[in-house]
This record gives sequence, C-alpha cells and structure tokens, in this order.
Amino acid sequence: MRFKRVLLKLSGEVLSGSNGFGFDFDAVRRIGEEIVEVARSGIQIAMVVGGGNMLRGRELEKLGVERAQADYMGMLATVMNALCLQDVLEKFGVPTRVQTAIEMRQMAEPYIRRRAIRHLEKGRIVIFAAGTGSPYFSTDTAAALRAAEMEADCLLKATKVDGIYNADPKKHPDAVLLHRLTYMEALRRQFEVMDAAAFSLCMENAIPIVVLNILQKGNLKNFLVKGTDTGTIVSAQEDGGA
Repeated sequence: MRFKRVLLKLSGEVLSGSNGFGFDFDAVRRIGEEIVEVARSGIQIAMVVGGGNMLRGRELEKLGVERAQADYMGMLATVMNALCLQDVLEKFGVPTRVQTAIEMRQMAEPYIRRRAIRHLEKGRIVIFAAGTGSPYFSTDTAAALRAAEMEADCLLKATKVDGIYNADPKKHPDAVLLHRLTYMEALRRQFEVMDAAAFSLCMENAIPIVVLNILQKGNLKNFLVKGTDTGTIVSAQEDGGA
C-alpha cells in the first residue's frame, strides 16, 4: 500500500458538479462512493473541504464585506459541505466524524487532534471544517496544517483539473501537464493551485502534495489503492520522492 494515512483536500466546486453552485448530489454521491472504496481498502482518510460552491471570503471582500467577517462566512460554508459529505459517506456505511475549528457542538465535534487521530485509527473518516478557525488563512493552508498534525503520508488535493500545468489550460490550449515538481519550483513559479503558505507547510514537514482530477471516475482509487501515477506530485525531489 502506497500510503497508510492521507489528508484529502476537497475543493467546494467539485460538490456543485455541473451546476456551478450549491450541491449536485449525483456528483457528491459518486465522489463519496469512491472515497468509501479507498477507506475500505484500509487507508485512513482525513478530509478538509472548501466552501467555493457556496461562497468565497475573497469574493465577499470585493463586494465590500470586511475581510475577517467575509472569511468567517466562508468558514460556515465549509461546515455545510462537511455535514453534507458526512451524510453521504454514512449512507454508504462508513462512520464519519465532523470536527470544526469553530465550536458548534450541536452538529459537530470541536477539533481535538488526539481525538481525530483516534477516530482514524478506528477506521472512521474525519472531516475537518471551518478552516483553521482564523481569518486570513485559506482552506488549502488548513489542509496542510491538518496533514501535518495528523502525520499524514500525503496531502491529496482533489479538484476539477488534471494536475498542475505550466500555464492556465483555459487560456493556453497548448499548456503542458507537469507530472513532477519540487516544492521550491512550485513556490518559485507561483502556481495558483495552492497558496504559498500551504506549499511551505508541506515542504517544512516533508508531506508530498498530489493534485488530481476527482471528477474523473477512478482517479482517486487508482492513485491511492492501485498505485497508478496520475496528476501532479509535488515533493522534495523531482522524481516524486518525499
């Protein structure tokens, strides 16, 4: 088995499927089913979910909402996504716990590192919501932080794109998919797939970052369970080593 424990960073946009906003439950169920298959293979899964299918703090800031307030609103969007994912995963028969960085005990556990690790050891999926609990930090940074705290073997960023390209493929049809990158190269070239703080945290803790398209059926299972190379791996060495 390639990895024992992974931190899956799920962007909010993938939950909206082709709708562009809110939830596409067909897409959510398909993603959930694949996550469950990976969990049943024996891999421990912790997750951080974004809120981009609901709202983004930075977009609210552009509309005049004060930055910290906008970020807190974005954190609440991630909680809604986490609860939705919990419901889907448990309907597939896998026990799931949501832990939030901002306490809301009526619906989720507060984030407690040792309790989260214990859940993982018992075969439960743990979803971390509300980012870091502080404004000015992205959910990518929260994912890198939780990956370090959970001692994850890799941070897997599941998005709508196939990996990291040398240019924006929407603007440049001839853009080339980069299969291997070092942390320093990713930071130097300022790839927008993750922010600099997240890259730096992973580099400091030697946590490989994998970027792949979760909307392509089988990608997640093929990479984690079957060991198929897909997407982009960012690590300390160009050959993909940690």
